[in-house]
Amino acid sequence: MKITDISPDTESQYFCCLEEWSDDIKEAGNYKEKWYNEMKGKGLKVKFALDENNVIGGMIQYLPVEYSIFEGKDLYAVLCIWVHGHKQGRGVFRGRGMGKALLKAAEDDARQLGANGLVAWGLILPVFMRASWFKRHEYKVVDRSGIMRLLWKPFNDKAVAPQFIKKKKQPLKGHEKVNITMFRSGWCQSMNVTCERMKRASLEFPGKINLQEHDTIDKNVAEEWGISDALFIDGREIGLGPPVSYEKLRKKIKKSVRRISL
Repeated sequence: MKITDISPDTESQYFCCLEEWSDDIKEAGNYKEKWYNEMKGKGLKVKFALDENNVIGGMIQYLPVEYSIFEGKDLYAVLCIWVHGHKQGRGVFRGRGMGKALLKAAEDDARQLGANGLVAWGLILPVFMRASWFKRHEYKVVDRSGIMRLLWKPFNDKAVAPQFIKKKKQPLKGHEKVNITMFRSGWCQSMNVTCERMKRASLEFPGKINLQEHDTIDKNVAEEWGISDALFIDGREIGLGPPVSYEKLRKKIKKSVRRISL
């Protein structure tokens, strides 16, 4: 195994999160590429883990916390670490230590870049980005938000603990129309897929939907709302994780449309 930095030849694999085979990814649009081109000049780093045949099996992306979805200073933040675990496409690479090697490489790099620590988020559920996995690698929980945990590993005594962005404004419930409000920075392909499906589903209800999309690649927008990546229908947040299916989103919209039609 070896760890390498992203290059022009491997950018396309990064943009699809190593899932060229996925029909879901094909729905995501070019938002991740747009975000990458904006952030690579602001300290964004991407590394890959390659197997003995030089096939990419995992990746990690991290950047200065000041440009991340968290609040903090003089830290680097991991937005995601991903090891391909599907039989489709390039195959299963989990269980080989790629995740551990990628995290270690990011820590070493962040230290060399002068950061005081590395930050990551995790879920308390046994799915993607598990908080328990980071805990096993000496990360400590410093903040909580629902099923999410914010964890970090300080490198020195100068490090100040980060925190989740706190919500400052709440999207409103619609009256004559259903309000659909999307906040998207572009780094997460699951979010991109869900947003694109939401936009398509909204078209099935002409004249009934007020759709607003906030581009939180603009840090000022994220700070104004205290929201980075989220999706709301009539002021109620939709839980995210794997891409939400088109049919599920359509049903949620239809239920809200019925309410305003009564």
